[in-house]
Amino acid sequence: MAFNQLRAISTFIQAAELGSLRQAAAAQAITPQAASQALGQLEAHLGVRLFHRTTRRLSLTEEGSQFLEAAQPGLATLQRALQGARRGREEIAGPLRIVAPRATMLQVLWPVLEAFCRLHPQVEPDVQLDDRIGNWVEDRVDVGFRVGAAPEEGLIARRLMPVQLVVCAAPAYLARFGAPSSIDDLSNHRCSCFRHPTSGKVMPWEFKRGQEIVSRAFAPALCTNDVDLEALAVVAGQAVGQLVGATAAPLVRSGQLVPLLTEHVTDHLGLYVYYGSRVAQPARVRAFIDLAAERLTGNDRYFLRPEELRAKPLRGRRAARR
Repeated sequence: MAFNQLRAISTFIQAAELGSLRQAAAAQAITPQAASQALGQLEAHLGVRLFHRTTRRLSLTEEGSQFLEAAQPGLATLQRALQGARRGREEIAGPLRIVAPRATMLQVLWPVLEAFCRLHPQVEPDVQLDDRIGNWVEDRVDVGFRVGAAPEEGLIARRLMPVQLVVCAAPAYLARFGAPSSIDDLSNHRCSCFRHPTSGKVMPWEFKRGQEIVSRAFAPALCTNDVDLEALAVVAGQAVGQLVGATAAPLVRSGQLVPLLTEHVTDHLGLYVYYGSRVAQPARVRAFIDLAAERLTGNDRYFLRPEELRAKPLRGRRAARR
């Protein structure tokens, strides 16, 4: 229904209930001339006269009475719907649809979601863990998270933190095999590799070399599509791995892993939160985005600081086998 038709019907109903076109105009905060014009347009559109009008009196015609009886319930229903939508926009309650990669959700986003649920128990999170990049509209997503480059056009993306790619190994591995001396020397080592869960593609390792990002593919000593399993294998000393910062940082800080080739650690990727609109957001969506930004933006719990990457390696490692 066009907006002018809706206003005309509202003007008609107000005039019928108040018995005055001038009072109907005041109730809608429009001029009497605008109210008279709207009513005239409605009568012309319907092809019937709705009121008998004189300078002092306003009374419904038979057609006007019938139209009022039919239109009042529908307008009341529509007004309730509009009020409900406005109330839903302001209340922090209702369903919240979130999509995120599995590993990122478990390691980084779950603490945010858990805190949000404690703050706003009336919100009903609906979380889909999916490593593919889905269709925003078809999936009916409120908030999405993605590791990599910024999402496609048409979405608003906010970079929350860098995502490092850190080569690391367990002390037990280094004691047995030594540390790689260069990117190319990694081909002489047992390397783990990550297989993308959706495409099945084995992902190459990426490094910063000067101002460039270079990729290398290594014959895998171990290959998996699960980041947690890969981390377990690296911690167990089965392989050298290139892990994301959120996985590597706590393991390095606890001494379970040692960062290697740190001059080549790259952070050209990022963790992004994305959503469809800056303005037309329900309060629950705005509140969750704000909390995620507050908790995650620049949070070095999930990446290694420069001084940690500059730390001297452990002593006593044997030279890498050639």
